[in-house]
Amino acid sequence: MTDNNRQKIVESVPQKGFFGHPKGLFTLFFTEFWERFSYYGMRAILVFYMYYEVSKGGLSLDETTALAIMSIYGSLVYMSGIIGGWLADRIFGTSKAVFYGGVLIMLGHIALAIPGSLAMFFVSMVLIVLGTGLLKPNVSSVVGEIYSPEDTRRDAGFSIFYMGINLGGFLAPLIVGTVGMKYNFHLGFGIAAVGMFFGLLVFIFTKKKNLGLAGTFVANPLAVDEKKKVYTRIGLGALIIAILVAVGIPTGLLTVDTFIALVGILGITIPIAYFTVMYRSPKTTDVERSRIIAYIPLFIASVMFWAIQEQGSTILANYADKRTQLDFMGIHISPAWFQSLNPLFIIFLAPVFAWMWVKMGERQPSVPQKFSLGLLFAGLSFIVILVPAYMGGTDSLVNPLWLVLSYFIVVLGELLLSPVGLSATTKLAPAAFSAQTMSLWFLSNAAAQAINAQIVKFYTPETEMTYFGVIGAAAIVLSIILFLLSPKIQGYMKGVR
Repeated sequence: MTDNNRQKIVESVPQKGFFGHPKGLFTLFFTEFWERFSYYGMRAILVFYMYYEVSKGGLSLDETTALAIMSIYGSLVYMSGIIGGWLADRIFGTSKAVFYGGVLIMLGHIALAIPGSLAMFFVSMVLIVLGTGLLKPNVSSVVGEIYSPEDTRRDAGFSIFYMGINLGGFLAPLIVGTVGMKYNFHLGFGIAAVGMFFGLLVFIFTKKKNLGLAGTFVANPLAVDEKKKVYTRIGLGALIIAILVAVGIPTGLLTVDTFIALVGILGITIPIAYFTVMYRSPKTTDVERSRIIAYIPLFIASVMFWAIQEQGSTILANYADKRTQLDFMGIHISPAWFQSLNPLFIIFLAPVFAWMWVKMGERQPSVPQKFSLGLLFAGLSFIVILVPAYMGGTDSLVNPLWLVLSYFIVVLGELLLSPVGLSATTKLAPAAFSAQTMSLWFLSNAAAQAINAQIVKFYTPETEMTYFGVIGAAAIVLSIILFLLSPKIQGYMKGVR
């Protein structure tokens, strides 16, 4: 996007009106709040819906298969952001991408809300994956557009925006989780659909007044002669996929297991391809190649971290349902409520970490050291789960405070690694690949969940201690190695701190 267009956008947005920030932040805050409410509400009960018996309103899938599908779901959501970003940059702009994404997400939740078959579940999965890929990366991009590059409110604006994400993520499991688990799964999914509908209403009725021209410019539009080729390729690609699915399912070649394996392969090969293309590109300078080398161990650490953190909605959700004492201090706890812990802790702890880094100034740990500490906490969060099993065996129900402690510890790691990783990505990215490197950062989460889909099959009540122990220990060992290599990695970062 040209500097002239950026200036036009900023001038078209009312610059005061939402806590001293541009009015457009109100629109984007509540659009993302309701989108996250719908997504995290759905996610809080989805795994239970998959493996609960039909008599309890579920699909009666095998538990291991349900856990693997949940991981694949998360992986595809992050992968689809690449498609959503490309469509916004080349075809219809970020504002339309947000709207189209919201419509697809709402339709996906409606599909889940209709009592139906496994086929309806997979239809909803496709709609929500594509919708989230369109909405999530692009709504964040529009936040950046409503501020001029020199505006000192920019970082604070993003902080307020991310507060919306976490507020939606906190409230959703409490509301959708309660309704879905206590009354009816489909009613819970219906509430998630209503949440996305509210988000669309906010966006539609306030965007013209609050956002002005933000999101309306196509950053790198396709040339007229390119459009026909691209549309033809998209159409052919969709047709080939449809044929493969139509042939693969009846013949037994395309099963849930083969699909899980395919996504697992993509989760690993796509990031490798990204790194290779960036490193070998003639547009990448020698200094930038050095920074790419420094970024590789950080990326691997991020994959290991998210592989543990994202099991909060799979293995730990199952642990909350099957292994945790849910009648506690006179309250019956819904297993879905534990999904609210992560955003709740982030809301309270993020300002503390921000204050801490400012207070420490130059004395704060380097980027690789922060990553190593983040990994250490992730590993400890799994080791903590071993303690009650070691003391009381794997047959007795566990005090829920152990699970709360595990979620708390992994959030400490997340605040050390996630915001730092976003910042480091923008600094280490080659100039010619700045946007694509940000996509690569999010692919670390996609790769982690693709790997999770392969390893969750090893989790059973009998292997519980081994499962948590091996993964937790692996993260701790990797954190120590990364800490020892930190000075070397810092050297390859060529002045970036």
